Amino acid sequence: MPRRLLFLVTEDWYFLAHRLPMAHAAKAAGYEVHVATRLKDGKEAIEKEGFVPHALGWSRGSLSPRGNFSAVLDIRRLLRELQPDILHNVSLKPVLLGGAASLGLPRVAVVNTITGRGTLFADQSRDGLTRKATGFALRLLLARERSRTTVENADDRDFLIALGGPADRIVVVPGSGVDTERLQPLPEPPPPVTAAFAGRMLAIKGVAELIQAFALLGQRGVSVQLLLAGDCDRENPGSLAPEQLCEFASLYGINWLGHVADIREVWAEAHFAMLASWGGEGVPMSLLEAAACGRAMVATDVPGSRDIVVDGVTGLTVPVGDVPALADAMAKLAGDAALRERLAKAARALVEEKFSAEKIGKQIVALYNELVGDEPPALSAQRASSR
Repeated sequence: MPRRLLFLVTEDWYFLAHRLPMAHAAKAAGYEVHVATRLKDGKEAIEKEGFVPHALGWSRGSLSPRGNFSAVLDIRRLLRELQPDILHNVSLKPVLLGGAASLGLPRVAVVNTITGRGTLFADQSRDGLTRKATGFALRLLLARERSRTTVENADDRDFLIALGGPADRIVVVPGSGVDTERLQPLPEPPPPVTAAFAGRMLAIKGVAELIQAFALLGQRGVSVQLLLAGDCDRENPGSLAPEQLCEFASLYGINWLGHVADIREVWAEAHFAMLASWGGEGVPMSLLEAAACGRAMVATDVPGSRDIVVDGVTGLTVPVGDVPALADAMAKLAGDAALRERLAKAARALVEEKFSAEKIGKQIVALYNELVGDEPPALSAQRASSR
């Protein structure tokens, strides 16, 4: 009977956008893959990929103790029903709630994936008490028997160890995998030179700084266009409002596309990629996809981003919040086609070497196999007899 793997993810769209390479690798390795998440429009797509969806009623943005307790009970009921060999919790909320739900269920091995520090730890203006309580909970849950924790960059590994996480159970898996067969280098579009940001319209992603830098270039008389691709996120308190973006677009001549189903359409229109994040990144998928499509990049020098944007090699890095430096980097790439080409080729090569879906898939399957291989014989026999 095949081993059973259950992904616990906040939203169906997030699983489809970020975890398909891992899920496909597990399925190819013989695992029966299930996905527990809030289902909106993704149920059919998940089933089409060959996975089994399970609906959860939780809200990604909710901090309600009652709602979170109810979610833990729902997850625990699902764990008892499915009896998965591995529970893979993806991002902070699933790690906390899925970890709590799995306590006392020794037959379930657990993989916890921290996809960046997020707003809670990256934005020091946020509630310090919540941050301390979350750190305490992580220390307990990450030390669970038969568990491993994956992070996307070495800085986040050091961060978790500093929180008290067990160093011998924290593994760097760099990103969630990029389909380098589907995403191929694209020829540059015709002028005008266009910079693009792809992602949710969040303050922490540096969207406001991008707009300010673009406005500054206009004042300098530099000819460059700015394209924004992505939705606002009403469940995230740091999201820009659609009305704000429409106003900015009208005022500065920015092209805001909203959600784009095929990211290749964005990079076919843009000459280089932008991400002015304040921090909290794992390894940003938007930059990985841009690099795979053969685009140079400009990013702030923060953990995760600098794993793919190597200054002077695959792109240019600038300090966090430094709008003039951001504008200077945009102007430099806009005015130098040869530099863009050199950086773009190196970016594509780095994705192939380190971040491809094939390489990431092999890493995560090896981790799964290690965990189920660690299962005590008595538990293995008990599981087989109960199915």
